[in-house]
Amino acid sequence: MGIIGENIHIISKSVKEAIIARDEEFILNLAQKQINSGINIIDLNIGPAKGAVAGSMAWLVNLLSSKFDVNFSLDTTNVLELESGFEILKNPENCFLNSASAEPERLEKTAEIAAKYGSNLVALTLNNSIGIPKTSEERLELAFEMVAAANEAGIENEKIYIDPLVLPVSVDQTQAGVALESIRMFKESFDPEVKTVVGLSNISNGSYKELRPVLNRTFLALALGAGLDYVIADGLDTELINVYNALRGENIAINKIYKDLFEMSQNFGEIDDLAYDKEDKEAHAVYCAARVLLNKEIYTHSFIKGEN
Repeated sequence: MGIIGENIHIISKSVKEAIIARDEEFILNLAQKQINSGINIIDLNIGPAKGAVAGSMAWLVNLLSSKFDVNFSLDTTNVLELESGFEILKNPENCFLNSASAEPERLEKTAEIAAKYGSNLVALTLNNSIGIPKTSEERLELAFEMVAAANEAGIENEKIYIDPLVLPVSVDQTQAGVALESIRMFKESFDPEVKTVVGLSNISNGSYKELRPVLNRTFLALALGAGLDYVIADGLDTELINVYNALRGENIAINKIYKDLFEMSQNFGEIDDLAYDKEDKEAHAVYCAARVLLNKEIYTHSFIKGEN
């Protein structure tokens, strides 16, 4: 499965408190819930890992690898913490270093660690001078820089995962389409092919809590159709996991509209040509979310709820 469970993330107040307190029961329970949902890659995101959080990556890896047979994605801006985690991983070749960027110094250090341990490298299309580019062409330029640097460090393309960086649709709805186009360009522009990954929940940041699941699942269908390989997502959202697995070929029952959106995206179709059952409330909400994500309608909470 190409889903990386995002739930052990220091941005959550309860997770941060548990990490600082070294609350083993809390962390183990949160990991177990994701595993029960079918997740076999767990993201450990500890941010800059300063102050009371320092030293937590090794603690997390030790704790979870002693209890569960899963792979990990280690995510921190602190390269010393990254190294401390990779040093004790049982299977670093199946794990992910998240996240490199196009900033030369950080790219060099992260690529060096990934190459040393044979891990997969997640590379974000941003740097300090321009931040996140507004166009897919600019993101592709940064992708070329990062892939070249990773290759120079000894990392093959099949171990490189380019992240176009998904921005909240509630902030700038044009950027959802840019991310989709970036995924297509990344998949077409490298030989051998690189892989792609997104932080899915970013698309719905700032939206009403009740709307976030439908936005996440709808964007997932569109992104998979565009060629997305892996996704960092809510490991407790079983419906999202079912949508992912069904669209990747497993025989799982999901609402037909997700498959229709996947095929539309895959075949460069138009949302205006999509037929669906308007009496099906779920399908109608997904259709409305897709129109917003594809910049066909102005983002409003009421429109996505199908109140139109």
